[in-house]
Amino acid sequence: MAQLIQRTAQSIDDMWHSIWHDSSRAEKVLIAIVLLVTGLAIPVVPIVWIARIIAN
Repeated sequence: MAQLIQRTAQSIDDMWHSIWHDSSRAEKVLIAIVLLVTGLAIPVVPIVWIARIIAN
């Protein structure tokens, strides 16, 4: 079970890196605005932070 959680966290971390770190500044602003407008920033950001902690 612990390996499943770590693999899932690693996948979330990899996805976050591919979306966020490979994006231009304009794309980052657009992503942030969409998350804030839709209200997804509230659940998404903590999930990504927790996944990064578990993955590392």
